[in-house]
Amino acid sequence: MVQSVFAVAATLGEGPVWIGDALWFVDIKAHRLYRFDPATGTAQHWTAPDQIGWVLPTEAGDFVAGVKTGLHRFDPASGVFTLLHDPEPDHPGNRLNDAATDAKGRIWFGTMDDSEAGLTGRLHRHADGVTQDSGLPPVAITNGPAISADGTMLYHTDTLGKRIWRAAINDDGSLGAPELHIEIEDGAGHPDGCVIDSENCLWTGLWGGWAVRRYDPAGALLQSVRFPVGNITKIAFGGPDLRTAYATTARKGLDPAALADQPEAGNLFAFDPGVAGLPVTPAKL
Repeated sequence: MVQSVFAVAATLGEGPVWIGDALWFVDIKAHRLYRFDPATGTAQHWTAPDQIGWVLPTEAGDFVAGVKTGLHRFDPASGVFTLLHDPEPDHPGNRLNDAATDAKGRIWFGTMDDSEAGLTGRLHRHADGVTQDSGLPPVAITNGPAISADGTMLYHTDTLGKRIWRAAINDDGSLGAPELHIEIEDGAGHPDGCVIDSENCLWTGLWGGWAVRRYDPAGALLQSVRFPVGNITKIAFGGPDLRTAYATTARKGLDPAALADQPEAGNLFAFDPGVAGLPVTPAKL
């Protein structure tokens, strides 16, 4: 059963990731970063300098965050965000949206048009202090990315196009030719953030779809988990055994009537996925 575990009422909840003994996530539009402690049901929060899409642990023991203005190092003790790199100084209308690390600690992150219209969103790779365009075609809203359990395949979501693509990851970090992996049918919402479980199956949140879905490595639908809210953005596996699924959701775009029908919209949810997730590899900066 899906249950609301933290009534955060986020405008645009996103980027859930299990780090240590807590679930970290963001509210992009509120510029907030949260650390949720399931043991107490309480959370800390910090204010980012601009819209924040995600946070990941680093090998140094601190964090790297994707803020609208670029990659930032984040120190939770001081709450300070320090700019490391702006990947797209020529696209001030873009913001960073979603990210994942691979087994080598490389950061794969996407950008998107903040107005959700122009095809200016790119997928980038950050490794050894250098950010490079992955070479995948631009889209309006990037999501994912997610990395296969063996580290050889990258999954990348074109949210408005309702497609999830896959591309082989070469040893040098370059990508092979993209292939269509999953296409969401009309009426089922739009694919949002995705993540891979320990059986190499892909889970995706569905914006406007009232559900999250699980697909096998061939792209066949295995499972759909229904939610009491419409906009599910992404899940993360957490808990001591990584067998609890946490899901971020959003209130963005809902009018008063929709909010009345979805009083838990924007909250953090949890459910039993029936499978374990994969640990997050710390980023190498």
